[in-house]
Amino acid sequence: MSRILEEQHLSTSDLVNAGERGEREEQAEASFKESRPQPDEPAGGPLLPQDFVQELRGRWDRLQTGFVDEPRSAVQQADELVATAMKRLAESFSEQRSSLEAQWGRGDKVSTEDLRVALRKYRTFFQRLVAV
Repeated sequence: MSRILEEQHLSTSDLVNAGERGEREEQAEASFKESRPQPDEPAGGPLLPQDFVQELRGRWDRLQTGFVDEPRSAVQQADELVATAMKRLAESFSEQRSSLEAQWGRGDKVSTEDLRVALRKYRTFFQRLVAV
């Protein structure tokens, strides 16, 4: 299996507990490379890399198919899959923030366009999160 979806057996409660303990994940890559949104993408571009999304969908299809034979296992795998996606999403936002903060820390001027792209990504996520 690819490096993107290494079996870490995370759960959603692991993410909550890590946040409550104030633990920090390992440092993000030096810079965050934001892809420019394509015309058919939602405002702010994709929230997760396309190859990662494809692997998540493949895992979802397998666990959903396995529900018939092992429903408990399927629910456990679904929780782990959601936790993996949430962790990667949090890392993506953290990488972007770290990159901007590093530029500010060096006294570099951050372009309004870079900030606009960052804000659009936050807005897209927020709107999806609170959608009814």
